[in-house]
Amino acid sequence: MLLGLLLLALSNRLPASLARFQDPSKVKNGLRISGLLIIGIGIMTSCVKQIDAGYVGVQSLFGSIKPGILNSGLNFVNPLVVIKHIDVRTQNYTMSGVNDEGDKSGDDAIRVLTKDGLEVTIDLSVLYRVNAGNAPELMRKIGTDFKDKIIRPVTRTKIRDNAVYYDAIELYSTRRDEFQQRIFKSIDEEFVKRGLILENLLVRNIALPQTVKLTIESKINAEQDAQKMQFILQKEKQEAERKRVEAQGIADYQRIINEGLSDKQLRYEQIKAYREIATSPNTKVIIMPDKGGNIILDTK
Repeated sequence: MLLGLLLLALSNRLPASLARFQDPSKVKNGLRISGLLIIGIGIMTSCVKQIDAGYVGVQSLFGSIKPGILNSGLNFVNPLVVIKHIDVRTQNYTMSGVNDEGDKSGDDAIRVLTKDGLEVTIDLSVLYRVNAGNAPELMRKIGTDFKDKIIRPVTRTKIRDNAVYYDAIELYSTRRDEFQQRIFKSIDEEFVKRGLILENLLVRNIALPQTVKLTIESKINAEQDAQKMQFILQKEKQEAERKRVEAQGIADYQRIINEGLSDKQLRYEQIKAYREIATSPNTKVIIMPDKGGNIILDTK
């Protein structure tokens, strides 16, 4: 548009050097037509704005934010408005104690005081997005730096406010999920008021004081030792039961043998054994005890 206006200005004041070689009227008309065409093209391109996928456009006219939004694609707008592109996709804001892992460099973990007066360090990730319909209001009241104005301070404050209802060990183990749900609800209420949607809240790590860690480790070791001793006792009981059953079986076997064997039976078994010895090819002497004396058999 500025180029077109410049050509129109030149058409009214044609340079003398150019007028010597060309018909001044033709040159002026040509400059005017070119200027008007360029101005028209400039106006048309200024009226068409492209919004990329995942963004909405917020229109600002002389510093005043218009209530409507521009959706992704081509949009026809007032050529004088300024379009601000707002990302409405899911975004992540991480506060971590590990250097260069979060949005802020250095140690950015959240340190809170628990119900029992201990300091606990929490690493957290916030998944959120801008409510597209509330983007103009967000821009009017907060601006584009809502991460530092809303996301970070609200999250850290609500976590500190809710941590005082739990003991350090509860946050670390038994009531961690309850704590996460509680702070999610608290933060979500604040986000909704400002045109933001909280999608998820991830408690990535809860670091306890060193003294509490040692206490927990001692407790875990004691429980493991108790379980080990219980296993050993159970094993010894099973072994004792096995020996008792074995002894009872031996006793029952001996009782049955003593009741079932008679002198005639023993004599019969003895004779069978001697018979087997006698039928073997080896040279032998067999002594057969008898009531009247021993009987010696030579099998040579």
